[in-house]
Amino acid sequence: MDNRAEENEIKLLTAEIERLKNFGCLGVSPSLEGLRDENAKLKYRLNFLQKSLQEERSKTAKSMININSCLQEIFGAAIQAAYPDLENPPLVVTPSQQPKFGDYQCNSAMGITQILLKTKEQKVSPREIAEKISKNIPANECIEKIEIAGPGFINIHLRKDFVSKQLSSLLMNGVQPPAVGKRKKVVVDFSSPNIAKEMHVGHLRSTIIGESMCRLFEFAGYDVLSFGVTKELNHYFIKAWELICDVSRKEFQKIYNCLDITLIERGESFYHEMMKDIVKEFEDKGFVQVDDGRKIVFVPGFPVPLTIMKSDGGYTYDTSDLAALKHRLCEEKADILIYVVDSGQSVHLQTVFAAGQMIGWYDPKVTRVAHAAFGVVLGEDKKKFKTRSGDTVRLIDLLEEGLKRAMDKLRDKERDKVLTAEELKAAQTSVAFGCIKYADLSHNRLNDYVFSFDKMLDDRGNTAAYLLYAFTRIRAIARLANIDEQMLRKAAREEVLILDHEKEWKLGKCILRFPEILQKILDDLLLHTLCDYLYELATTFTEFYDNCYCVEKDRQSGQIVKVNMWRLLLCEATATVMAKGFDILGIKPVQRM
Repeated sequence: MDNRAEENEIKLLTAEIERLKNFGCLGVSPSLEGLRDENAKLKYRLNFLQKSLQEERSKTAKSMININSCLQEIFGAAIQAAYPDLENPPLVVTPSQQPKFGDYQCNSAMGITQILLKTKEQKVSPREIAEKISKNIPANECIEKIEIAGPGFINIHLRKDFVSKQLSSLLMNGVQPPAVGKRKKVVVDFSSPNIAKEMHVGHLRSTIIGESMCRLFEFAGYDVLSFGVTKELNHYFIKAWELICDVSRKEFQKIYNCLDITLIERGESFYHEMMKDIVKEFEDKGFVQVDDGRKIVFVPGFPVPLTIMKSDGGYTYDTSDLAALKHRLCEEKADILIYVVDSGQSVHLQTVFAAGQMIGWYDPKVTRVAHAAFGVVLGEDKKKFKTRSGDTVRLIDLLEEGLKRAMDKLRDKERDKVLTAEELKAAQTSVAFGCIKYADLSHNRLNDYVFSFDKMLDDRGNTAAYLLYAFTRIRAIARLANIDEQMLRKAAREEVLILDHEKEWKLGKCILRFPEILQKILDDLLLHTLCDYLYELATTFTEFYDNCYCVEKDRQSGQIVKVNMWRLLLCEATATVMAKGFDILGIKPVQRM
């Protein structure tokens, strides 16, 4: 139930309680006790709704505002007021690339020009349209001024007090997800190794991408269920098979522990009992054809049929995939279902999804079923990543090599001389596994990517090593100024964040783009956008730190003479957002490196 519905119900209940009170006063009804009982129930329901609404408002008040969404609402209303007859007019609001073009831009005027020409044969210049939109902008708390530039671009300048207020809210409440309304259920299928084989580098991408998607949806307030479907081979020697499975599971778990992966394992046998019913359901609805003894299903738009029963009566991967799809949609009641599987399975999965629609298991307008496809991992020779002898690279060997190289890198930088043994070990693990994950996630998952330890451990450029070092430096600024967490919390409540310097302003806006970045990824499932954002945030912070003194020291003595607390708060806000970004990517930063 949304807030508006709750508010309406509260009004109706209040009126009903008043009506029942009047009955009691008049002494009209002989069943006065019944009325009193009903009145008590209504009061209980009213109190429950008021409390629920208050909690929801409190949560929304703490949520980080998606500035892009706010601006889209404002400009959507302005376009509607300016052109009420237009159906679905284009709404384009994006961050500006250069400060001279404001903070955001609305570029809808060009699209509206084309629509007016095509649908109404009206020739109106984009600039004229932009001016009309600008005159209809409703009152709001975030826009300082707007300017029309060039042929009809609307440059938007944000209010500094609005940005400052949002940063203060972030510092006091932490990084809160934007309000998503009804809590939806998301099922993510990823990391599907063969139970009798070792995990290899081919399982790396599905495991890392799938885990990160789960973390993102959980943070955004969804109810997330993550599955790893282990591929099971035919087994005739039950005891030996069970022993092999047990050993495999223990080895898988070692890797999952290293990479901080959490999922529920479901072997294909879990769906075995359902497969008979799947075949019957397709038969009963007239979708099954028999070909050489096989039972097959043709799905419109797909040339290759699904084989749901072999000629010997056995089931296939197609049958188990259909059973899994139905179970997740009809039993697990998933609102969103995501398969993190390599691009080679694309046609097969689209056929399975289309079969599910055809038979009526789900409506794509209501339930989102998506294939988050990804490319393969390549070696530096641009061929499939293999060992020198041509064998598939075992995942455990890859992780151990990462640990060794991370330690070598830390020793090259002589970190072993300044860190304790425990700190050095934590830094090694953070760098090794963080770099492997980030190297994968920072590439568009749709593309193949070249695996290179040298590149991923480089502490320059868009790498986990660079970001982890940047994060520890940011966290150290307040500590070296003898400012503890309690002092920062007090300052967050009392200090106004001054954003007068251009680099302060640039950093403040960059920090507040976090919710719109997350929303984009929830829509398109492309996690490299978060990596690009974290790198942009780190480099923007470096610009700020190089130009704005946070802590001023005496040049002779080195003694601290002034602490610019509002700038330390900007440091803290940057680190807070980076920490949440790392958490979503499954990367564990350390306090000292």
